[in-house]
Amino acid sequence: MEQPNQSGADTRERADKPADETLVGTWLSSCKDWSPDLCRVLRAAPSIRIPRDREELFELAMNGAEDRSEIAYEVPGLGRVVEAEVVRCKNGLAANYFEPYMRRRDPESTVIGDDEPTDQPRFRDRFARPFAEVRQEILDWLAGQELLVLPFSAGGSEIDHDALFVGPANAGFFAGALADLQGGLDIDSVPKDFRPRAIIYLAPPFRHSHCDGRQVVVHNRRGPVHEVFSLNLYPGPSAKKGVYGILLNRGRAEGWITAHASTVRVVTPYDNIVTIMHEGASGGGKTEMLEYPHRETDGRILFGVNLVTGDKRRLSLNQGCTLEPVTDDMALCHPDLRAEGTRRLTVADAETAWFLRVDQIDRYGVNPELEAICVAPSRPLVFLNLYGAPKATCLPWEHTEDAPGKPCPNPRVVLPRDVVPNIVNEPVEVDVRSFGIRTPPCTREKPTYGIVGFLHVLPAPLAWIWRLTAPRGHANPSIVDEGQGLVSEGVGSFWPFATGRRVDYANLLLDQMILSPSTRYVLMANQHVGAWRVGFNGQWLSREYLARRGGARFRPDQLTPARSPLLGYALTTMQIEGYRIPNWFLRTETQPEVGEEAYDAGARMLATFFEHELRQYLEDPDLAAFGKRIISCCLDGGGVEDYEAIAKEAPEV
Repeated sequence: MEQPNQSGADTRERADKPADETLVGTWLSSCKDWSPDLCRVLRAAPSIRIPRDREELFELAMNGAEDRSEIAYEVPGLGRVVEAEVVRCKNGLAANYFEPYMRRRDPESTVIGDDEPTDQPRFRDRFARPFAEVRQEILDWLAGQELLVLPFSAGGSEIDHDALFVGPANAGFFAGALADLQGGLDIDSVPKDFRPRAIIYLAPPFRHSHCDGRQVVVHNRRGPVHEVFSLNLYPGPSAKKGVYGILLNRGRAEGWITAHASTVRVVTPYDNIVTIMHEGASGGGKTEMLEYPHRETDGRILFGVNLVTGDKRRLSLNQGCTLEPVTDDMALCHPDLRAEGTRRLTVADAETAWFLRVDQIDRYGVNPELEAICVAPSRPLVFLNLYGAPKATCLPWEHTEDAPGKPCPNPRVVLPRDVVPNIVNEPVEVDVRSFGIRTPPCTREKPTYGIVGFLHVLPAPLAWIWRLTAPRGHANPSIVDEGQGLVSEGVGSFWPFATGRRVDYANLLLDQMILSPSTRYVLMANQHVGAWRVGFNGQWLSREYLARRGGARFRPDQLTPARSPLLGYALTTMQIEGYRIPNWFLRTETQPEVGEEAYDAGARMLATFFEHELRQYLEDPDLAAFGKRIISCCLDGGGVEDYEAIAKEAPEV
């Protein structure tokens, strides 16, 4: 089959050797210890560029252009296809895709190319051809390209996982995002015994020639080397989530998890500290857990707008808590991080930069802290899906439009950790483990699952069930969503990036909870609470409340079983700095616009969803017996007191 070629690449003779030829030569001499196929590609390529540092990598991303560079490839039958444009702005590189579909992650991008056990779709089943054939075609294509090669460390310094990026030289912005996210190694810092255990191969034309134009990332777990073939140019499914899949695969083999979670140390005005880890599907409020509440011009927090009556509720919070971010999206839960004798979950960041969505910043002044970093960073940043003009400042509130008047819902900035104020670089013990869900409006006229209050307290077994079902929720801005309503993100909310079997991760999550009995669990809604539009304000106020009261330990009189047993306990009251949050934000059935009948209809929607998602685990013979007991309790309609009883009988791990 004719292979796609990189536009403009001259493969007739090898280019002048770059300044980093010594390192390339060293690597090529190490082929006996590396993947033979990788070495063949490196030996055959017309030229190889290994950027000496971040500054050189950003310069390579412009492909020799002064201000504006198109990233294009020749595709058989289609000719020259322009995938993206990169613009050099004052504050960094602004990359924009010409196809709106490429501006958000496709949740079905992960496929498996090997024959190892998996519950994910296999390449051969989806595309009706063996991946081994396509793999060879990709490697042959890369062997004819001018290459950009980047060594990096997947998961950071805590686990020492050598990895390598290999892609066409004109995709420098992709490599730049990867280098920031995963700790790109400068040439001088590459260890002499560097030996990649994971390789990301980038081949954007193959989404057109082999994958019907879709975003596809193929995981090929070949013995000691985990290969990831990124057949598209959007870094979300590969440079970001593809590396996540690498870590999940290693953790599954070694018995630990990388949680899909943000983590923040919250310091109250009284110098008390509570550490919260917030999990959830994409769009579930992980990044927002690291943000300060958005205030109106008078300083108050608008935390609710009634969609039926137009009524508004505001809170004056003169002094909020100080936030000390720990993780944004990937929380490494490695056993070596735990102090001896601790009864809390211990986490550290698995990334060196964060892939922040800035859709909520739609005007100047919404998030002054983040806006200041983006507009005047200490060094250039990588922006995606944001308007960029040569030599001008890329502004986080100027989102690329998918169509006239319709801004892209997924504008992003890659933010290095070391430019984030108050960043925490050491492992932390988690006091409260929360789960976020995007909820639609719920009213008498249109009942939905939007019955979740600001804050619910969950027994650990019920919290585990929420992580198995991981509802994606309402109006997800991060991924391509076909409007399917309530859909599961899958076990741990990291299933779209995992490569193995669901049951293995379900068991690991269960063991993790049993080993951390002093970590408490809560559930938080965002976007809507019943008939009220709340955005992320309910989550922010709940964070302020939990920090001020020292965590999620409550007296019996402070909690009441929620009307839906899936929601654990509802709070009887919530008071912040003398302001009492109205009860209808805690128990949505008390809203006159909702009522018990609409609430119960929404509760049935949740119950039906949970039953559908959980049966696959109950039927798996490899699920731990304790897990089967918890799921059986849920399917039998058990109440919160039943989950509490089960929690007291947790086995030793």
